[in-house]
Amino acid sequence: ICFVVTKSFLLTCCLPIFLMGMRYYFSRKVILHYLDCALHTDMSDIEQYYMKPPGSCFWVAVLDGNVVGIVAARGNEEDNTVELLRMSVDSNYRGKGIAKALGRKVLEFAMLNNYSSVVLGTTAVKMAAHKLYESLGFKHVGVVEHYALPGMTRSLLERMFFQVRYHRYRLQLREE
Repeated sequence: ICFVVTKSFLLTCCLPIFLMGMRYYFSRKVILHYLDCALHTDMSDIEQYYMKPPGSCFWVAVLDGNVVGIVAARGNEEDNTVELLRMSVDSNYRGKGIAKALGRKVLEFAMLNNYSSVVLGTTAVKMAAHKLYESLGFKHVGVVEHYALPGMTRSLLERMFFQVRYHRYRLQLREE
């Protein structure tokens, strides 16, 4: 279409490169803003956000003296749920069962504290993350299209070149 409209072979060849560059730029910008936002909120004071509030906790996976994974849980008394948050495993240690062990720790915590269910939300695009949650017993309960990550400006260009799907999962531990 570009060639038919412009009659320029050079412009037709450069357009995909330009579009991929814009996608990369806005993806990087959004992700860096998201990380900055996380590092200036809950991850800046883990003790305050996850260790002090009742019904919340934070775990670190250590292997050979190195931190290789983290996960947090934050209780919600209103609906008697606990939310699994911040699950992350160092890319060099993925596929070794660390994420599954961290997930099980949150489930154990939820059962010991008599929560009725565990919920989580993820923007993960890798199917391995979704398979992990399902292997732990979570059921996919919905998707929010065009989700805005913390730190996103929602500018027109950002919306054009970076879109996020937010998947919600729930694991019912017991009936209320």
